[in-house]
Amino acid sequence: MSRLLFIFLFSFLTVNVFAGDTTAVYKPDANAKSDIAAAVAKAKKEGKHVLLMAGGNWCIWCRRFNALTTSDAQLDSALKANYVLYHLNYSKENKNEAVFESLGFPQRFGFPVFIVLDANGNRIHTQNSAYLEEGKGYDKAKILEFFHQWRAAALLPANYPKS
Repeated sequence: MSRLLFIFLFSFLTVNVFAGDTTAVYKPDANAKSDIAAAVAKAKKEGKHVLLMAGGNWCIWCRRFNALTTSDAQLDSALKANYVLYHLNYSKENKNEAVFESLGFPQRFGFPVFIVLDANGNRIHTQNSAYLEEGKGYDKAKILEFFHQWRAAALLPANYPKS
């Protein structure tokens, strides 16, 4: 009886945990090249940069970052105000090798790794996730600083008048 109960509970928990898993934001079957082109076009229209969050649904740090930035109102607002976000998949199902090559092999930093593109699709920064971490999670202040330093407005020459 107890064995049957264990099997039932394990099956119930497994199904419910994965059915309600909202962290599955990476899409292995997506066409990353065309999706990124669409994100660039949207960023250009909105005066933003593109933030590529490269990783996979298998990556605990990717899920932690996504959970924090979507649940914290200040982080979510800073992200949405300044970036068009795209989750660039890297998994055994689809490594998107050509896309990663075109971005200068950012996977060398591990996952997640963040790639900032300007509104023309040029890579302007690659951010190693380790610099945003604190303990077993992420540091909110470091993330806000990253978002602030690489937003489109931060790179406008008008913000740096010559003396």
